[in-house]
Amino acid sequence: MLNFFRGSATAMITPFTAEGKVNFEAFGRMIEYQIENGTDALVVLGTTGEPATMTEEEKEDVMRFSKERAAGRVRLIFGSGSNCTAHAVEASVKAQKLGADGLLVVTPYYNKCTQNGLYEYYKAVCEAVDIPVICYNVPPRTGVNIQPATMGRIAEIPNVAGIKEACGNMEQIMHTAREVRGKCELYSGDDHLNLPMLAIGAAGLISVVSNALPRQMKQLYEYMAAGEFEKAYILQDELLPFTDLMFCEVNPIPVKAAADMLGLSGGVPRAPLTELEEAHKAAVRDSLRALGYRVD
Repeated sequence: MLNFFRGSATAMITPFTAEGKVNFEAFGRMIEYQIENGTDALVVLGTTGEPATMTEEEKEDVMRFSKERAAGRVRLIFGSGSNCTAHAVEASVKAQKLGADGLLVVTPYYNKCTQNGLYEYYKAVCEAVDIPVICYNVPPRTGVNIQPATMGRIAEIPNVAGIKEACGNMEQIMHTAREVRGKCELYSGDDHLNLPMLAIGAAGLISVVSNALPRQMKQLYEYMAAGEFEKAYILQDELLPFTDLMFCEVNPIPVKAAADMLGLSGGVPRAPLTELEEAHKAAVRDSLRALGYRVD
């Protein structure tokens, strides 16, 4: 399916208090910050949201809160993937009941299934729900890679809306774009590759960086969509040092620190993730100041 959403989406962090609870007050401010700055969709409980460390009750509470707070002002995409097909199906059905506009379904990690197994996994999820499903390919984390031909096959499933591509290999991504064109959308899932992926026809981006810089990520999309390439190049160059820092330690450690510096109360990551190292905090702080932000 085509045209589920176009533009910029934010892979939302989940703010936790020092006591380890979800900080819903901070999360509400983050949702407002995104909407005020033009973000087109919020991806809740994706990798950046640390769902692997959350209980099922916590995830349900976060989805309910997101639906209530967003109040129809922005598309909500809930993460519902798993390394177990049955659990992914269950989680997807639950997310739909809780008001998701669409789902982000990561490949089944750790098990390292075959390409045919990937097809059957997405087929099972899509047959269980009737809302759009975005496949999420991030082999550095999962150990599984959706090959272009496989994605072309998956794209034939009626409610597959796209693929969030974060394999990091532009050659592969170009082949995937060719396979899915006219069937479903391609979305950038790697902030370093947002510009080149938009250049080859991506419908939008699902960004970590936009937790901190939503206005700039939306602007990058708009420049590319309007064919204002020189402006896009300049903006990409300005953002690149900060983008580098957002991955100086494993995501979402750096972006949570950046959110704190911007007064958004990103909170502490959950173990086994740790807080950003002091030297990296100083670099993030300097980078935000270079972009014109007042930070502590």
